[in-house]
Amino acid sequence: MPQNSFSPVLPARPETPGGPALDSSHPSHRDLRRTDLRRTMGPRHLIMIAMGGVIGSGLFLSSGYTIEQAGPLGAVLAYLVGAFVVYLVMACLGELAIAYPVAGAFHIYAARSIGPATGFTTAWLYWLCWAVALGSEFTACGLLMQRWFPGVDVWVWCLVFAAVIFSLNAFSARVFGESEFWLSLIKVATILALIVFGGAALLGFKPLAAESGPPLLLNNFVTEGGLFPNGFAGVLITVLAVFYAFSGSELIGVAAGETKNPERAIPKALRATVLRLLIFFVGAITVIAATVPYGEVGLDESPFVTVFSSLGIPYAADVMNFVIITALLSAGNSGLYSCARMLFSLSDEGHAPKAFRRLTKKGIPLIALSISMIGGVASLLCSVVAAESVYLVLVSIAGFAVVGVWMSITASHFLHRRAFLRNGGDVATLAYRAPLYPVVPLLAFALCLASVVGLAFDPNQVAALYFGIPFVAACYLYFHFRHGSRKSGRRAAVELSPDESELIR
Repeated sequence: MPQNSFSPVLPARPETPGGPALDSSHPSHRDLRRTDLRRTMGPRHLIMIAMGGVIGSGLFLSSGYTIEQAGPLGAVLAYLVGAFVVYLVMACLGELAIAYPVAGAFHIYAARSIGPATGFTTAWLYWLCWAVALGSEFTACGLLMQRWFPGVDVWVWCLVFAAVIFSLNAFSARVFGESEFWLSLIKVATILALIVFGGAALLGFKPLAAESGPPLLLNNFVTEGGLFPNGFAGVLITVLAVFYAFSGSELIGVAAGETKNPERAIPKALRATVLRLLIFFVGAITVIAATVPYGEVGLDESPFVTVFSSLGIPYAADVMNFVIITALLSAGNSGLYSCARMLFSLSDEGHAPKAFRRLTKKGIPLIALSISMIGGVASLLCSVVAAESVYLVLVSIAGFAVVGVWMSITASHFLHRRAFLRNGGDVATLAYRAPLYPVVPLLAFALCLASVVGLAFDPNQVAALYFGIPFVAACYLYFHFRHGSRKSGRRAAVELSPDESELIR
């Protein structure tokens, strides 16, 4: 078999620090390409799954919070930083996803490149990210449904939408992929419409509006408090919320285990995803920030509804409300898929109950899927308390979790490529390689770390640290006591069995 990816581990050794050599029966020595999940998804599914996971409440709802905190220009800068970090992380992910084309691959990267305890923690951190995100998406849907049904409690809609998303995931990976493709297509078309018609309105072209008025251009960017009404610190503390808005782009790695021809499909999907995210997110936030007067944005109404209403489009608010709910359900659809595959992968590695690895006849990890829905069901309780306040807390926790996973991906790539070069590997033989090594992984790691530190200075998001840091510590401690200090202290399963070495060549 021709070599199309690099060896993802350090050279084989007869002994590992702290213990005897592992044999090929060890979970970490399993066939990297062996999976009972079915490879039924192609590049278009991967792109739309990533887009579907990314384009959710982070753009359609909490973008108003970003503008409110950072100011119009600051919000655009924050999204530019977010897009740049996504590019860096995706570059690292490209190499790793091809080397480890398995379902729920993030903890595999960390376990083999950093250590098994870090792999274990990364997996549960990513599960937490999407379990919490499910709650935020369902809660956001419930809040938006109040426009039409103010007498129906938010938790009722959370229950209805949770049932719909669970059903879409329970049939087959292809049903999930197709449903996500079309759901994502709706919101992509909506964002394009916002950019085109909103951009035209900024130039003074509003054919449907009763009063066109003079062109706004970028006049809204200058507020009473200047370009940065809350100072440049306001931009920095909103970066994590922006990272949450971009969370989901890494779903390409999760779906690698169910992708046909991953060596070709994954790089193609990564490039397309980063380019589209840059256009859609930065373009949309620029139009919103330039159109909606500063001080009139927040979490009480989607900025998309505000913009389309200002264009004079008939029933714009109702149409956009429906589209946004569809978009949020799409993000929840991708989130539940990710949660289930992560539990499946943990079970496959022996780090979660074996029941999570049981599959239906159509290859769906139904038990893992059901457990993962707990995060969505938790939104039922949260929405009863104080839906808007809880929503922002959920966003912050999910943002903390996804940034932690991104840091794990970049650290894994740094150590992974270093091992490859140390073994005499030739980067020219790689099917896909991140540019400017080691600058890309180190810069990405530093920017992610800075965003986490910034949480401490935002009273609205600091709760993420109170919850996230103890969660990470608990994962490490559990792994230490459950699997012993020998496993948690040394490098993860850094050797390949002869069969595995042949597979990746």
